Order: sequence, then C-alpha cells, then structure tokens
Amino acid sequence: MLDIKFIRENPDKVRDGAASKNIEVPIEEILRLDEEYRELSRTLQELYTQRNRAAKERDVEGGREIKAEVGSQESKLREVEEKLNTLLRSIPNLPLNGVPVGDESKFDLIKKSGSIKTHMFKVRDHLELGEILDIIDVERAGKVSGTRFGYLKNEGVLLELALVQFAIETLMKEGFSPVIPPSLIKFDITQELGYWNAGNHNNYYLVSDYEELDGGKEQENLLYLIGTGEHVIVPMHKNETLLSKNLPVKYAAFSPCYRREAGSYGRDTRGILRVHQFDKVEMVEFVKPEDDETERRKMLSLAEKLMQALELPYQVVKLATSDLAFPSAETIDIETWIPSQNKYRETHSISTTTDFQARRLNIKYQEGSDKKFVHILNGTAFAIGRTLIAMLENYQQEDGSVMMPEVLRNYINIDKILPKILK
Repeated sequence: MLDIKFIRENPDKVRDGAASKNIEVPIEEILRLDEEYRELSRTLQELYTQRNRAAKERDVEGGREIKAEVGSQESKLREVEEKLNTLLRSIPNLPLNGVPVGDESKFDLIKKSGSIKTHMFKVRDHLELGEILDIIDVERAGKVSGTRFGYLKNEGVLLELALVQFAIETLMKEGFSPVIPPSLIKFDITQELGYWNAGNHNNYYLVSDYEELDGGKEQENLLYLIGTGEHVIVPMHKNETLLSKNLPVKYAAFSPCYRREAGSYGRDTRGILRVHQFDKVEMVEFVKPEDDETERRKMLSLAEKLMQALELPYQVVKLATSDLAFPSAETIDIETWIPSQNKYRETHSISTTTDFQARRLNIKYQEGSDKKFVHILNGTAFAIGRTLIAMLENYQQEDGSVMMPEVLRNYINIDKILPKILK
C-alpha cells in the first residue's frame, strides 16, 4: 500500500505509475475521500473535547446530545475509512526509476552468461529424456491426478534433493535461515500481500478449512495453496517490529508451489515446464530502505552464482512495467537456455516490493525511538522443475544419457544418468 501522504503530494506520479502497469486508479475519488476522512476526524476530535467538557461540568442533557452526535460521526468515519482503504488497496506499487516502460517486449537485456553448447545430434526435449532415463512419468501422473502433473523418480529425486541441499548450504553461508513453511495461507493474508489485487485469485487453488467454535458450531475458513514461497514467508512477521541491529533478516524457504496455470497451452504444457505443482527454494529478505538496492543486487548475484555453478547458459533481463506483479517495484529475471526450444526461458525472478507489502502487513523495524516500515525482497534460488529441464537438455548426450554438473556429483555420487528405456 502506498503512503496516503505520498499520494496527496504526487497524484500525477501515482496515476502515471499505475497506468504503466495497465492499472487505472481513481485518484480524484481517493483524494476526495481522504479529505472527507480528515474533516470527519477533526470534527470528532472537537466532539470528544466537548463531551469531556460536558462530563466535567455534569451537563447531562448536553452530554447526551454530544454522545448521539459522536456515534453518528464515528459511523460516518468508519464508512469513509472503509471506502478509502478499498481504493488505496487498488493502487499497485509504483515502478522504480530505471524500469523500462511498456509491455513485456520492452524488457532490458542486462547481460548474457555462459556458452550455448552445440549438439552434433538431434536434441531431445526434457520429457523424452525423462522417459528414457525413467526419472519423469507424466503418463501415470495423468491417471492419478490429471493433466499437468508428473512423477519424479529414481535419479530425478536424487537430483532434486541435491539441488535443494546445494542451494540451502550456499544460502546459509550468506546468512539465510532455512525454513520449510506451511503451504496454505488465509484469505486475508492474500489480500495483504497484494499479489492478487489485480483479480488473479483464480490462478491459485482455494480450499476450505473448518474451525470448531463454542457450542459445537463450525466456521468455514478460506485458505489458498501458495503459488510461491514468498506468499507464506513475507507475512511471517505481520504486526511485528524488528530490531534495526538484526536487519537484514534473511530466509531460504523450500516449499511446494501450486498454480492453476490457466491459459497456458502448446509446448509449455508438455512435460513439467508448466505444471500445477512444483518445488522451489525461495529467498526472502527484510531490509532497511537504504539497503534495498545493495541487498537486491546481492540476491541477484547469489542466483547467478548458483546458475554459474551448474554451468548453464543464461541471460539477465529487467522486466518492463506492464510485466511487473502488483506489489513489485522492480523485477529482474534470469532466463536459462532450453535447447529443445532454441530460446531462453524464465527460471528466476528477483524483486523488491519496497515498503508496499510491509505497510499492508504492518511490518516495521525500530531504530532508536523511531519505527519505520521495512523493505521486502524476494528471489528464486531454484525453481526445481525448470532447473531440471535446463540440466537435462543442456547436459544430454547422443545416446540419451545425461552428464551431471560437476558441483552436484558429491551430493548424488553419480557422474551420469544412463538410459533405461531406449525409444
């Protein structure tokens, strides 16, 4: 959520920033409600003073009239406050200076890293390789769970565990605390995170939980399966004040992630590229505002360090405004080379939400006598499925075997996965 004072002082900047994300915000109505709210607050303060005076002077009749007026004005204030807060929540975080303006095609290419291997044979895609190696099975998963699910088997499981252990060990050396979080969050938490303010709740899975109340009655609670680790890590410190000396607070979360992936089609639905369930190691940091950029660049360098250790070719791009998530002020993606598609595909995202989510979740830090809102960063360490795809395709051999990246061999004790089912 944006600071209302900032909105008052910069209405055009807010309007234009939101418009660059293709979101129209009713600035005039927000400012009108803000003025009405402040006027009602001033009126109530005066009424409270009059009520106290009447009580002191034992003016029963006057006190009764003032009490009725206070009740009426408080009711109006609550109504205006609710309308104002609803509209304030409709305003996205504004893009930082330097974020390219426009649609997804307007991204900035920051760098390329690594050499694309030339395969002297017809490359197989990850699903064909996974079936030959007997490590991916989407056919049987389809019988049990439906489309866009997969079994990871045999050395595929060892590869996932190796990636997770490698990522966690690397991040712990950088001060990250490992966490395995819950996979379900309350509906009100989704509102406060802001990811779904643009109307994307239908991209995530809704389930119901029932809480037993006094008298044996049950109350239905709406819960959502998380789409990524930060959905459950960011609100960990809701309504808390962190100590300045403890910042930055860093978490490395390993969790399953769930998405409907509505609207995806074609090659993206083949294999495990776009599935309803996948695992991920996610980085989240709570930092001082002045440390945001430095920590954000460190987070990006950590993601690159992991990819360089796997010796996978990738490029780094800064997303354009219309491609940013509702709470994000800047997002930089790492896209890894996928030989079967002859192009780079997104595997990592590094973002800052500045103090946008902290305001909505009331997460502050204390420095001396002052309390300020933290800035919150999030970034991918490994999206396991897509990393497996990139490794299988880039390290494949003509006979269908797949070499293992050197850095993972100590974790899995194998140099190569051999074919089991040749087609």
